[in-house]
Amino acid sequence: MKKILIIVLLITNIIIVAQVPTNYYNSANGLTGYALKTELSNIISNGHINRGYNNLHNGYQNTDVDNYYENDGSVLDIYSENPIGNDPYNFLFNNNQTCGNYTTEGDCYNREHLFPQSWFASASSTIKGFIKSDIHHVVPTDGKVNGFRSSFPLAEVGNLDSAPSNITNPTQNGSKRGNCSTTGYNGTVFEPIDEFKGDVARSYLYVATRYENHIDSWQGNSLASAVLNGTSNQVFQDWYIDMLVQWHNQDPVSQREIDRNNEAYDYQDNANPFINHPEYVAMIWDPTPDNQNPTTPTTLVASNPTGNSIQLSWTASTDNINVTSYDIYRDGTLTYNAVTTSFIADGLNATTNYCFTIKAKDAAGNTSNFSNQACETTTAGSTTGSTCTTETFELIPSNSGSYSNRTWNGDNGLSWSATSARTDQSINNRAITLRNGILTAPTTSQGISSLTVTTQRVFGGSSGTYNVLVNNTIIGTIPYDATVQTTTIPNINIENSVTISFELTSGSSSNDRVIFDDLSWTCYNTASVNDIDFSNIKIYPNPAKKSFIIESNTNIKQVLIYNYLGKLILSNNKNPNKIKIAKLNKGIYLIKIVDANQNTTFKRLIKE
Repeated sequence: MKKILIIVLLITNIIIVAQVPTNYYNSANGLTGYALKTELSNIISNGHINRGYNNLHNGYQNTDVDNYYENDGSVLDIYSENPIGNDPYNFLFNNNQTCGNYTTEGDCYNREHLFPQSWFASASSTIKGFIKSDIHHVVPTDGKVNGFRSSFPLAEVGNLDSAPSNITNPTQNGSKRGNCSTTGYNGTVFEPIDEFKGDVARSYLYVATRYENHIDSWQGNSLASAVLNGTSNQVFQDWYIDMLVQWHNQDPVSQREIDRNNEAYDYQDNANPFINHPEYVAMIWDPTPDNQNPTTPTTLVASNPTGNSIQLSWTASTDNINVTSYDIYRDGTLTYNAVTTSFIADGLNATTNYCFTIKAKDAAGNTSNFSNQACETTTAGSTTGSTCTTETFELIPSNSGSYSNRTWNGDNGLSWSATSARTDQSINNRAITLRNGILTAPTTSQGISSLTVTTQRVFGGSSGTYNVLVNNTIIGTIPYDATVQTTTIPNINIENSVTISFELTSGSSSNDRVIFDDLSWTCYNTASVNDIDFSNIKIYPNPAKKSFIIESNTNIKQVLIYNYLGKLILSNNKNPNKIKIAKLNKGIYLIKIVDANQNTTFKRLIKE
């Protein structure tokens, strides 16, 4: 095969932005608890310039530009941003899209006080002017969603409210309103998507710190009183501070927040200390550090080997606060991370013995001892375990709630079809929903070893199964119920040309509506023929922080990034040789690289 060396040149645009000075927090060194909070209040209050409420739109043109998701220079709105796919709509920085009047989502954007104005209505006029115009908590958001949020606390939602006219609940990016599900409050709250919960939490903690000398008297209405406890030190009710700290831990500071904080400092001459120093949160509101390790995971079992994967399961660990994830070591090297007690270790070689151990982790970074070791040998027959086809359903026809026959070209450009299907329901962004219909994949020539798909029943009904047919022969079943579940059928091992379809099993209700998402299968060829040479593909830097480069001797068509639970995190086919990952959380990711002939390989990436 002729090899063409593709040299990727990384061109860096240098933009000079005022940074928060390195000595900005020096006077707080050595302090903990509320003494630290008071000193931080002094630091970020001194020099803080009130630029005025009407000037915020000018500030947003530096603080809230989408250079992280679509990377298109549009307004980065936390109530419309879809972090793993196309946004439902975009706003541009011009006067025509700032709100006067609005009717529906997507009409215009305005200035959202994450800490509502009605909560600080009793503040003095000077302080009210500062907090009303404070860009650290006043952000650009869709006008209709802003109005839907109203002045309700930002918190976890249980049961949803009925949506008023011209808006859905959840909204188009998944934000939602309803009764609070957190113990300590049962009133109405508004919940942003997970991607921005840490951002929101650090904004609230900033307000509690910057306005420490005033906030103890801001309990002028019932909503404020539900959140504020009338003190200048803890500031928030127990239930609320616990939730904010949890959001802060679950959604760590991202590069986008760091950049925004620097721009905000440039704009109004003060910074959010909890972005520069995330550790301050625990030092103030939880000054007793968590030094307790989780218990050791037990009864680790390795089973169900295929030519490229082995299934792992174990008994959960416990912790004084919470176990957040499990580090999985393959032959002594940290290779995967999981958040549940089962995992499929993939990317393995055929007829090879692998041994696994596991450590549990908590939010403070404490780790358990190693579990018992479990070993298993992969089967023979797979072509290096490469994935033949992955279908994310991102390219299905536009959203429609009616049931009809659908055809589309999938992720790999091949034709898919579904009968009696709708396209407006989702698990991971876009998906296909069948009502006693048949989903048919394109015919491929490299066989099938194992198949994985995610399902969920919607709109009520009962549990059931779908038959999986390869070349019109049933080779297994896929279960479905009201929960999201991912199922793998291993050891199918059929060579050459295969046509795969999914049909409702006899005995399952024909009225059930079932979502299918994130479908993939691995190749199978006993001759192990694959003429592409992936040995010269390199990704660097690795570990990476903001982006990584793919250098290859073949034409790369698409790059997909999965976490080690198998969830698709990012798909890139516009510029597949340079991938931006600034918004990904730290951890280990699986990079799927697809060439122009649909050959695939996997690389492991560590995100710092």
